[in-house]
Amino acid sequence: MATIKPFRGLRPPKNLVTQVVSRPYDVLNSDEARREAEGNEKSLYHIIKPEIDFPVGTDEHDPRVYQKAADNFRLFQERGWLVQDEKECYYVYAQTMNGKTQYGLVVGAYVPDYMNGVIKKHELTRRDKEEDRMKHVRVNNANIEPVFFAYPDNAELDKLVAKYTARTPEYDFVAPDDGFGHTFWVIDDEADIRRITELFAQIPALYIADGHHRSAAAALVGAEKAKQNPNHRGDEEYNYFMAVCFPANQLTIIDYNRVVKDLNGLTDEEFLHRLDKHFVVEPKGTDIYHSAGLHNFSLYLGGQWYSLTARPGTYDDSDPIGVLDVTISSRYILDEILGIKDLRSDKRIDFVGGIRGLGELKRRVDSGEMRVALALYPVTMKQLMDIADSGNIMPPKTTWFEPKLRSGLVIHKLE
Repeated sequence: MATIKPFRGLRPPKNLVTQVVSRPYDVLNSDEARREAEGNEKSLYHIIKPEIDFPVGTDEHDPRVYQKAADNFRLFQERGWLVQDEKECYYVYAQTMNGKTQYGLVVGAYVPDYMNGVIKKHELTRRDKEEDRMKHVRVNNANIEPVFFAYPDNAELDKLVAKYTARTPEYDFVAPDDGFGHTFWVIDDEADIRRITELFAQIPALYIADGHHRSAAAALVGAEKAKQNPNHRGDEEYNYFMAVCFPANQLTIIDYNRVVKDLNGLTDEEFLHRLDKHFVVEPKGTDIYHSAGLHNFSLYLGGQWYSLTARPGTYDDSDPIGVLDVTISSRYILDEILGIKDLRSDKRIDFVGGIRGLGELKRRVDSGEMRVALALYPVTMKQLMDIADSGNIMPPKTTWFEPKLRSGLVIHKLE
């Protein structure tokens, strides 16, 4: 069962929130962060992308860059741009995209739950990325950015959240870069805090939706601190890391698509002929074609769109991994025909989140940068949870969640 706790959040004053908050560190590069933070000394990018305070080209993994993050974090607190709440609270964070709102609870998630599998993952992590985030947590002694969890639907938690969202929010703004709404409330009533904690203690598992590397880094640093403390009790703040937990029924996974630089020596006609072995291939003309459902793919090649429908035998409905379209496309298109064996390391392939639209796939092929694009039907939350429950791991680059969590609405200090 899931263990959570409230915490004394470190937050920007109301009048500064839009100057402080930022997009997550991993959705933009250093140059983009430098441009977004230009002229704004209060931007959280100075803490989560501190290389922007160094000359262009400075390695973001330089020890001086990590130290700059800690220096800036301390400065933000000294100048009152981040202020710690006086008591332990939970928080409600709502995101609105395209008229749909999802409501998450911001909590302290329990490090041992990550280690023993109560917090379930569906993606592999890379050690180099884990270590980068571990250094960031260590040097700041804080979880600056939250991770994104899902939990099985719970009617009583929904009612408790609704009690607070009916009130005037602490923060309420629309982000200029994506047009999405971000709204935030503080839960400080002791009885409600106690009941939320009790209700989570009845939930068998939490699921990492987005932020596998941040989750791993936060948990590993917490475990490190426990090991290093000769008087470790188990209730110290470092035993918890910050997560925003959403009911699974409110979340939508959008498509995560592929673009490839070449056809592995094949002509367009040869490539299409090879596809016919495992797919029904139908030309769809020059207008953008969206996949019609599970096991149907949208392909863009040579200025034309095609529908690919997987033939029987290419998938296994009884296998939570084998039934996924990402598995079918990886096995029978990327590997068998295009010779791409490792999606994590092969430089011939790139990935495009569905939030950018299929027009972005067309643009990258038409520009000559890429030769072919493949759009996949998105996986469902049920598939994600079934896979995590079975102990399996999804293929790389399977899920894309939108909207992304804003960083800087609240921060969790480890002491």
